[in-house]
Amino acid sequence: MAILDPLLKNLIQMGNLRVLDWKGQSATYGDATGSPVTIRIHDGATAWRLIFDPQLAVGEAYMDGRMTIEEGSLFDFLEIGMKNIGAKPFKYPLSGITERLRTWIRRIDQFNPASRSKANVAHHYDLSDALYDLFLDADRQYSCAYVMSPDDTLETAQAQKKRHIAAKLLMKPGHRVLDIGSGWGGLGLYLGDISGADITGLTLSEHQLAVSNDRAAKAGFADRIRFKLLDYRSEAGKYDRIVSVGMFEHVGVNHFNAFFQKIADALTDDGVALIHAIGRADGPGHTNPWIDKYIFPGGYCPALSEVIPAIEKAGLLITDIEILRLHYAETLKRWRERFDANREKIRALYDDRFCRMWEFYLSTSELAFRYQGQMVFQIQLAKKTGSVPITRDYIAEFEAAHPPASVVAPVNNSLQIAA
Repeated sequence: MAILDPLLKNLIQMGNLRVLDWKGQSATYGDATGSPVTIRIHDGATAWRLIFDPQLAVGEAYMDGRMTIEEGSLFDFLEIGMKNIGAKPFKYPLSGITERLRTWIRRIDQFNPASRSKANVAHHYDLSDALYDLFLDADRQYSCAYVMSPDDTLETAQAQKKRHIAAKLLMKPGHRVLDIGSGWGGLGLYLGDISGADITGLTLSEHQLAVSNDRAAKAGFADRIRFKLLDYRSEAGKYDRIVSVGMFEHVGVNHFNAFFQKIADALTDDGVALIHAIGRADGPGHTNPWIDKYIFPGGYCPALSEVIPAIEKAGLLITDIEILRLHYAETLKRWRERFDANREKIRALYDDRFCRMWEFYLSTSELAFRYQGQMVFQIQLAKKTGSVPITRDYIAEFEAAHPPASVVAPVNNSLQIAA
């Protein structure tokens, strides 16, 4: 226990954490508040990894069974750690070296040309359909929902998200709309259905492409809603409206200027764009190394201070910014609960290690929004100051006139979406 004791004494000021080591020794940390949590470290090599690189080592140790939860849950353990770090940011001297190095080399990690971007997308989004059906809503909305009440179901909250975005886009019949990072097609189908607009969706996932076009055809919209396997940098069309939800996190700091220049080039003079993405409230940084290695390679959630200069350089006007703070925490909570309820089915698809990996991913992501300054921003853009109304009343008026709607048809027809 001597190896970890200095780190844990400084880090854990709140909570009730007991640590057992491979020699049978134990120690307790925190102020004894809250439910007790006990973890076991199974070997000395793991303890040293936790000291030198905790951001990577904690997740790997849990995935590989070299650190186990003996009392409480993984979420309980992570909450103690992340709540303490969020209350008083902590830098341990040895791990601080790796932190500074990752910030220095982040442009290498986030170098995402089209070929690398496609491979990064396939790493995550081309997993089994059954996996996503077991924890997402039936529309497979894999981004922050809009939670208006603690009692909102996942289906209701995701429908509210799509409606909120539609309100800000001010679409009309005949508009040409570009959806950059169109996922399984749910947002594009919804926008086309309620507005009569012509929709083009871009994805780098071959599997998502097939699902999206199949859904459009089955809904009878193939004549005006289509999806393409294309990197945003290669899109040559002109559009009245551009939307991107949950894709900007995969662009990378090297490519912010190119991204917003493409928005400017593709947007008509009186057009409106909306970018919905995860951001960070604590200024520029780097991607958590465990997330980068196992979940979203090449990804980065930027600070607004990194995004706005690229918008200005492209000659675009910011007409509205909204910060969604705890909406994603509530979304992830619902995903995590569904994942846990279907864990045996997911284990049958993959294995125990995969289940532990995704449990760690969903838990740490939720807690980052609760305690560590992660948020979602929605930035509305235009080329002319008069392209959107001068007050925000139009958003509430649109939402009042459009009750949260279900998708045109669920991805999995065996699943039903509540209104």
